[in-house]
Formats: sequence, structure tokens, C-alpha cells
Amino acid sequence: MKHLTVSLTAVIFLFAIIFQACKMEPEEEKDQVISRVEHPEWSINANIYEVNVRQYTPEGTFEAFSEHLDRLDDMGVDILWFMPIHPIGEKNRKGSLGSYYSIKDYTAVNPEFGTMKEFKELVERIHDKGMYVILDWVANHTAWDHHWTKTNPEYYVTDEDGEFIIPPDTDWTDVIQLDYDNEELRDAMLDEMRFWVEEINIDGFRCDVAYLVPTDFWNRTRTELEEIKPVFMLAESETPELHKYAFEAGYGWHLHHVTNEIAEGDMDVSAIDEYFFVDNAGEFPVGSYKMYFITNHDENSWAGTEFDRYGEGVEAFAVFTATIPGMPLIYSGQEAGFDRMLEFFEKDSIDWGDYEYHDFYNTLLSLKHRNQALWNGVKGGEIQRVNTNDNNKVFAFVREKNDDKVFVVLNLSDENINVAFEGDKFAGNYTNVFTEEDITIKEEFAVDMNPWDYLVFEK
Repeated sequence: MKHLTVSLTAVIFLFAIIFQACKMEPEEEKDQVISRVEHPEWSINANIYEVNVRQYTPEGTFEAFSEHLDRLDDMGVDILWFMPIHPIGEKNRKGSLGSYYSIKDYTAVNPEFGTMKEFKELVERIHDKGMYVILDWVANHTAWDHHWTKTNPEYYVTDEDGEFIIPPDTDWTDVIQLDYDNEELRDAMLDEMRFWVEEINIDGFRCDVAYLVPTDFWNRTRTELEEIKPVFMLAESETPELHKYAFEAGYGWHLHHVTNEIAEGDMDVSAIDEYFFVDNAGEFPVGSYKMYFITNHDENSWAGTEFDRYGEGVEAFAVFTATIPGMPLIYSGQEAGFDRMLEFFEKDSIDWGDYEYHDFYNTLLSLKHRNQALWNGVKGGEIQRVNTNDNNKVFAFVREKNDDKVFVVLNLSDENINVAFEGDKFAGNYTNVFTEEDITIKEEFAVDMNPWDYLVFEK
């Protein structure tokens, strides 16, 4: 009986260990969730450029946009994100031309932009230049006159009277809410997305208000699209769970609003430290990408241009978004210094001028291409804060990967500052990427910086 007692004790002890391990595993995973997304190899050092076809040229067509491909290729653009190119609903339309995000037919193109044949040829030309195409996808809602409203009204959410409804808690009166409790809708939506990958050979999607669509739909979508070809998925969202199985990239909205507040003088640089080294620690799955920007179509049309919001700090914050961990976004007209809010529901062409910022962005995008420290996700280097004598106004950091390194110094204030640095992690031999001058930086390094000044050193 003594032997049996020992055996039972051992068994109980073993079960206790197993139970404790099972209980601890979710807590451990919560701190270090790993993204299971297989990023396309070509995305590891890529940037994104948002194309507003309607406003890009006076013609507002695919053919007219194609005349800019050589210039965009020369600037260093990798991924072209096309805002929705589908036919726009006419019922309850906003403005005379309507919103791009009111989709009347998912597998057709807006005749104002051209034909499906012309878009497919444009995709081929983009691929020939080594660039990639992602298409803006609006899965949460359709136009009031989408053909599903006649053929499959059960695809939509309805009120107690059986009437279609607009998306809850919005003023999106030109669209109606789809019902993802309906499995047939899920199948139909995935088939529509599959068309663009199989037939037009696009490379992925930017998914509008992705957080309003069930995560398990996106997980399935990513898996099934990957059976066709490697795809790149960008979520208009800042929701960590979307990045575990479905999306490699999501929006950095919170940090964007922080930078706006800093530019306006309502916050200081300590808010950036809090974002990177406190709030964001362990929040997103390891390996996922954030997309950062100083403008996009929403900001430009509804909140003001980058010059309205950042003033003289435009270049400094552009450098910031291009060198911190994440993917930089450039919006149509940004490389021209276009300083006007574009109409959203009307024709309103961009004034291109002499592309004032072309070389500036080319410098930043080229740096990201060649320097592994700035690559995306786990392929790049972690951000390491360099403390200075004025951490509330100066954000300085290094990133390092293999033999590559960058040292970035940003005066994010309207004051002249003599900046002195602490520690030695920044010391080394570098090239100033904007002046192309070589410099040896020692531990006692100090530099005078003008308001909103920036320095980017590369090893």
C-alpha cells in the first residue's frame, strides 16, 4: 500500500504541474503573441503610396495615372494602394460624384476611371516596374443600389420593419450595413475578393474599417487568398487580434494623433516615449507591421493638409514616420507639397507643380530599401531611445540590424536647442543621408538644432 500511495502522490503532483502550465500559457502568450501571418518577401522593406485616381490628374483615369509610373518608380515607391475603383452608388449619393466607399458592384470598375481591361493593363505595367498593387476593399457595407439588395436582401441587416439600415453610429447615409451572421454573404464576399487576385492579379487589399467586420472572416479570407498567391493585407484598424492570422499591417492612428498634438504644442515628446516604451509594449503580435503617415485621404479631406496640422514640422515628422519601426505611407500629392484639402465627393485635381518633395522622399525610401535596420517587422532593428539634455523636445534614437545602423535626431519643437547626448549607443562612423557627408560621432557629441530640425545618420 505504501508503493500505491507514493504512485498516487506522484500522479497528483504531475497533474498539478500540467494544470499550472495550462493555466499560465495564456498569460505568457498575452505578453508575447506571435503573428502567424506569412509576409510576402517583397514587403520586408516596402513602403505604401495611396492613389486617388479621381483627383490624380485632370482626366481622372487609369490611363492618365499611368503617365506617373516612371516618376513613382524613380521616387522609390513599392506598393500602390488604389482607393476604391468600383462603380459608385447613385441612390442617396453624397455630392455629385459620390463617395468611393459606396460600392455598387464589387467586380466592376468605375467607368469614369476607365475599363477593366485598362486597369488590368495598368496592373501589368506596375508589376513590370517591380511595384505591387493593393485594392481598397469595402467589406462592411454597400451602396443602396448594389444588385444584392434585389437578388440577396438577406445579406443585409434590417430594422424591425425589414428596412435596410446604415452602419450603426455613423452618418454614412449613402451606404447600408451587411450582415456577417449570414454565411452565404461571407462566401459571396470572399468570391468577389478572389476575382481580383485570380483575374486581375492584384497583390492584396487595404480593408476599409476592418475592425467592423468579424475577425474570423478575415482569418478565413487570408488563408484562402494565400492558396492563389502571396498577398499583402492592410487593415484600416488598430486592433491587435487582426494581426495574428489575417493582416500584416494596420494603421498607426494613435501615434499620428500624438504627433499632431505635439506639432500644435498640446503635447511634448514624452508622449512618443510612452507610446513606444510603455503603451505599445507587447500589445501587437510580434512581427506585425504598423503603417505611419503624416497625411492620407481622410486626414487631407476632413482634418486639413499636413501643412495645416504640422506647420514647419512637416519634414521632421515625415522623417519620423519613415524611420521608426513600421511602414511609411505617402498620399497622392504629398511629394508635390500639395497644400490644399481635396474635395471628397467632387472632382478636384491635384496641382503637381515641380514635385518639390520628390528628392526628399526618395532619400527616405531609398534608405529604407538598403538599410536593414529600417526593415519591417522582425527583419528590422528595434527602436532604442537615445537620451538627451532635453527629452521633452528632442526625440533621438538608434536602430540596428546585422551590420546596418541608423541614428536619428529630431527637434520636435519650435525652439533652438543645443542638443547633448547621453550614453554611447549612438557613437560610430556614419554618413549624413541628406548631405552625403561622412562623420565620426563620439560619445561627447553635441549639435545645435533649429526649430523642427532633423538629422539622419546611416552606418
